[in-house]
Amino acid sequence: MQPHTFIFYLLIVLISARLLAELAVRLKSPAVIGELFAGVVIGPSLFGWIEPVESLRLMAEIGIILLLFEVGIGTDIKRLVSAGRKSTFVALAGFISPLILGFAIAHWVFGLTSFVALFIGGTLTATSIGITIRVLTDINSHQSREGQIVLGAAVLDDVLGVVLLALLYEFSIGGGVNWINAGKVFVFISTFFLLAPILAKFMSVFIKRYNDVSEIPGLIPTTIISLVLFFAWLAHAVGAPELLGGFAAGIALSRRFFLPLGITLHTDEDFAKTIETQMRPIIKLFTPIFFVVVGLSINLREIDWTSPVIWELSGALLLVAIAGKMLGAVLLQEGWHSRFMIGLSMVPRGEVGLIFAEIGRHSGILNSEIHATLVIVIVLTTILPPFVMKWFHRRYSHHLNQE
Repeated sequence: MQPHTFIFYLLIVLISARLLAELAVRLKSPAVIGELFAGVVIGPSLFGWIEPVESLRLMAEIGIILLLFEVGIGTDIKRLVSAGRKSTFVALAGFISPLILGFAIAHWVFGLTSFVALFIGGTLTATSIGITIRVLTDINSHQSREGQIVLGAAVLDDVLGVVLLALLYEFSIGGGVNWINAGKVFVFISTFFLLAPILAKFMSVFIKRYNDVSEIPGLIPTTIISLVLFFAWLAHAVGAPELLGGFAAGIALSRRFFLPLGITLHTDEDFAKTIETQMRPIIKLFTPIFFVVVGLSINLREIDWTSPVIWELSGALLLVAIAGKMLGAVLLQEGWHSRFMIGLSMVPRGEVGLIFAEIGRHSGILNSEIHATLVIVIVLTTILPPFVMKWFHRRYSHHLNQE
């Protein structure tokens, strides 16, 4: 891409994101809805001004990592740990249920092959942590008990989705699983879980100490952005992008570091406020790019809206996508209002579901009709839940506070 083309792309992305986010807020909707629609409007679905090129995808990935870092800065570690058991249950139930139900519907009801049905079920397991956390932040619920359960569940769900996608992709290109490559993904994930808290503590001490003695402003933003780029490079170094291609899920794994880093820095409240102040302009710049790119990745023109199979299959899978994510929350020992809010927060598929669908199409697993069906389900589960979440919170916030 020529530099002037990229500059034009970035100009349109930032302006459209801001304008439609402002419009969404004035219409009493979450700002993220406006940013998602900005991608749909300027992308291939409507005007076709911009394509989701790799340079924008990388900036989008930086945006979601920084958003999660910001959430970590404001997270109470004690509340997050106390929600750990419930988060794990919600994540596992919300991962297994859509996988099994999606496979069963696709294979035994619509007669698709076992592998195609498995890939469809795998696509339905995804949860977009970015969209979920952004909506909870917009309605000021990210620090609530429900928000902490959802945060932990969405992070774990993200990891499980990456592992499943790696295995399915390996099978699709080789007719079987390459256990060496799959093992790299498992080792990479395990390493993050084991070392992230230790590295986070070390980095927080380093950042604070040198910020106190540095005579040059900007140490904190420089350090944080450098960490983002380092973990993006590290993901590539272990081979994750080669497994998953393009919009590397390996980069997404680096998010696991920035949550504990943010939480660790939060232990010193004065320093945490300093970090928030310095990082906020950068986060507000990059985060909308992520949501616009999600909208850009959706091409509604590719869908044959007259096909009865698409409507029948998409309707069935939409029910599975919602019910599968709600199941884990419904079984929790919480009040009914809290259960509904938690389950609804796990429904958005967003960029993770699109990764599944795109890889399925490019590898030849999914034909255009099945791919279009999944896109419909992903679009609906991405756009509708934020509206319902905001309405539900506005109407039943007093019940949520009492529970």
